Amino acid sequence: MTPETIISFLSNVNSVYIYLAVFLIAYIENIFPPFPSDLIVAFCGYLAGIDRVSIILVILISTFGSATGFMTMYQLGKFFGIKIVERGKLKFISLKSIKTIERWFEKYGYWVVIVNRFLAGTRAVVSFFTGLSELNFKKTTVLSSISALLWNSIIIFFGYLLGKNWHQIGYYLDRYTILITCIVVLVIIFFFLKHLIRVKFNK
Repeated sequence: MTPETIISFLSNVNSVYIYLAVFLIAYIENIFPPFPSDLIVAFCGYLAGIDRVSIILVILISTFGSATGFMTMYQLGKFFGIKIVERGKLKFISLKSIKTIERWFEKYGYWVVIVNRFLAGTRAVVSFFTGLSELNFKKTTVLSSISALLWNSIIIFFGYLLGKNWHQIGYYLDRYTILITCIVVLVIIFFFLKHLIRVKFNK
């Protein structure tokens, strides 16, 4: 189902179905990325601007959906993460790498959780490894909810503010995704090289 199909559907249904769709879309995006939830959530900001829905409810429901999706992946990572790696399902990750990731998350994990909604394209990965690293459940729930609240509020606000031109946010979201992806890749390369250098000089 394309974003255009979903948006067309939401344009002609009762507000109850819009709220339900917002929750499901925000939830699914954390489980089966990539999913264009941000664009659809922005459209709901526009719908709030023409009094089809309540902007407060859209923010709260989208935040609940995002946080619930995040914590679902957290639980999957916690209970099945090591088994998935041991069975070779993630061929690019070894058990040794998992130990490195766990140490990294022990040190920086909560900071990653608080900014995860702003890390386009990596949200499901972050939540999975947060669970695998067994960060505190309550603290992770609170921080992921705050992250979702901040991000969704921004997206919905711009959809509300732009009115009929709400679709313009898609252009900026695409550019933002490219920028963030480049930054994340560079950070990963930096830490990978740093790790290789450390291993080489410690031999």
